[in-house]
Amino acid sequence: MRLTRRRLIAAMGAGAASAQTPRPLDLSQFEPRSTLHVKETAVPRARFPVIDFHTHLSWGDPKGEKADIILPPAQLLTVMDRRNVKIMVNLTGGYGRGLDECVAALAKPHPDRFIVFTMPWFTRVSEGGYARFQGGEIERAHRAGARGLKVLKSLGLVVRDKGKLVAVDDRRFDPMWEACGALKMPVAIHTSDPEAFFTPIDRFNERFEELNAHPDWSFHGKDYPSDRELQEARFRVLARHPKTTFVVLHMGTAENLGYIAAAMDRYPNMHVEFGARIGELGRQPRASRQFLERYQDRVLFGTDAVPKGDEYPQQVFGDKLYEIYWRFLETADEYFDYAPARVPPQGRWKIYGLGLPDGVLRKIYWSNAARLLGLPS
Repeated sequence: MRLTRRRLIAAMGAGAASAQTPRPLDLSQFEPRSTLHVKETAVPRARFPVIDFHTHLSWGDPKGEKADIILPPAQLLTVMDRRNVKIMVNLTGGYGRGLDECVAALAKPHPDRFIVFTMPWFTRVSEGGYARFQGGEIERAHRAGARGLKVLKSLGLVVRDKGKLVAVDDRRFDPMWEACGALKMPVAIHTSDPEAFFTPIDRFNERFEELNAHPDWSFHGKDYPSDRELQEARFRVLARHPKTTFVVLHMGTAENLGYIAAAMDRYPNMHVEFGARIGELGRQPRASRQFLERYQDRVLFGTDAVPKGDEYPQQVFGDKLYEIYWRFLETADEYFDYAPARVPPQGRWKIYGLGLPDGVLRKIYWSNAARLLGLPS
């Protein structure tokens, strides 16, 4: 019999316990506790004032008739004041009467604290004359108080015309992009999703738990474009409309910073925002810090925060969410959670702090977004 190290120790009477029989464990019950002893820095308040460029404080109804304000402004302001968040940008302000309601509820009573964006009227895309209509709607939304345009990932993945998916670079949206440029309304555009959402939900998928729990989030198969096809369609839009400012949400693809860096070099009208992607950025801290420092004038702070959004732990608006973001950006702490959740919601990994210099923090927290929104920098 081969004498292994374990058998040798046991034979020497070194206190080895009897071998335990391996037991099956459902992955959903696995909650490992790290044995690393690392520095833990509490950062309850951002070092500098912050504009959260990516939040969802309301949902509009598809017909544009009304707005669903998730939390009263007073409850939002309590958390904002504690965490040094001076302004929140509500990207999902809707359109039609719903947009009017949202502006009346948030921006008009608190013009120095809340900014509202409008959205495309996708439910009318099949109508004749849609291109002209949508371009005109941007002008109407601007007069109503909208400060920018939010484009959901549904463009390219959900919106259909006669059963066929409508492409991100469909020419019917050209008047919309041009109107935003003419009115100096930044376009916050979410295109595609994490790369894992485009691969099979199997044992090789690092986000298996997330997708297994939400299989409808998968865009693998059927007639869905690939992640790269979606990304390239968006970049064709940026190229066609150089006078329009685009903020590519979620870093575009946070798993491939080299690809996004090349796009930043190619398109001077492109900015990025990292809401709900510190889980990806924080596990590649050296590359992420290098990227943020290199493009420090074109990166915006965002969280993708959703009040009462318990289905998305990495996005639930509140004190804990902001504390994690401050820790990620301001400290050099190692191996900590990217979301206030019992189990990591996006993938089973931890993140590392970037410890950004003050000059970079000031730009990401405030100056870059202020410039695009026409606010004092």
